[in-house]
Amino acid sequence: MKLVGYLLKKIIPLFLGSLVFFSLILNLVDLFMNIATYLQNNCTVKDILTVMLNYVPKTVWYAIPVAILFSTSYTLSNMYATNELEALFASGVSLLHFCLPILIISFFMSFGLFIFEDNLVVKTFEKKTILQNQLLNKSVNENNSDVIVISNNGKVIYKAKSYNEELKKLSRCYFVFRDENKKLQNVVYAEEAFWSEEKKCWDLSNASQYKVKENGEVEFAFKVSNEFLEQLTESYEIFRKSIVDIQSVNTKDAKVYINHLRKAGLPYQEQLSEYYKKYSFPFIVFLVVFVSIGLTGKTKKNVLLVSLASCIGASVLFYVMMMITMVLAKHGYISPFMGAWFPVFFFIVGSLVLLKYSRT
Repeated sequence: MKLVGYLLKKIIPLFLGSLVFFSLILNLVDLFMNIATYLQNNCTVKDILTVMLNYVPKTVWYAIPVAILFSTSYTLSNMYATNELEALFASGVSLLHFCLPILIISFFMSFGLFIFEDNLVVKTFEKKTILQNQLLNKSVNENNSDVIVISNNGKVIYKAKSYNEELKKLSRCYFVFRDENKKLQNVVYAEEAFWSEEKKCWDLSNASQYKVKENGEVEFAFKVSNEFLEQLTESYEIFRKSIVDIQSVNTKDAKVYINHLRKAGLPYQEQLSEYYKKYSFPFIVFLVVFVSIGLTGKTKKNVLLVSLASCIGASVLFYVMMMITMVLAKHGYISPFMGAWFPVFFFIVGSLVLLKYSRT
């Protein structure tokens, strides 16, 4: 227990200091990227500070794995440079056994980081995004084009050239009706369709109906049957351009939204990748401790510089790899699951290789 207390006494202050440092760097980067626009739009200092304050939980979420990697790596490397670990090895205690308490703590911190992100980070990040968009005069365009929505378990298909959010209007739209066996029954075409908040359905303008008979013949009619009009109840909200940021909602709401996209037949790969990332990213906290142990004993010179360089290098490698795999998942080259988890699997393999050649 004395060894555990001694190790934690060395790591915790360094972890807290590096956490503040890396969080501040991330917040300042965001500030400097937008400072010119802030000044151009005459934003007040209070508003800018509010944006930065709401961004703090997100930067802490990003910085925790980096801070753990640096503080653990530096502490162990410094102990190796001062021959403290040599004395530990001579007494028969392995490095892995010595670091076991940190591994256990980091394991529970992974769950803590997930809870922290799911309950606090998403709320403050959403506030930050909304306020920052207002300060930067970024308007959210919810209009959409070439919309296809599958509704009612595939029995009704909406296809429209465009959707106008302001007017709640679909233009040049087709409504395809199928029976239980997905056999084509009717096709309705309308120049325009307006959402009726009172009736909770779509009102069609300049509509015509094409009915498919049993013998395959098509019957044309200018008047659309009420039987089909009453089925056009899919809310206008689903026709909007997808603007829900998965990073700004918790896992429960994200899952509901993704199921909504999947049910409507809309693209959801990018959102599903972000959803899986909510689970994969916290696991890095546990993983970086293995990386730190693996980096121990590589050199006794310039420990601070080597630890900092290793930390930055590993962080950049992870985040760049995460960005690449997420883009690949978005465009369907790999599955959304692999988009979020491949960097984690890669670092697991890398950690095991480092551990194999470290003095454990």
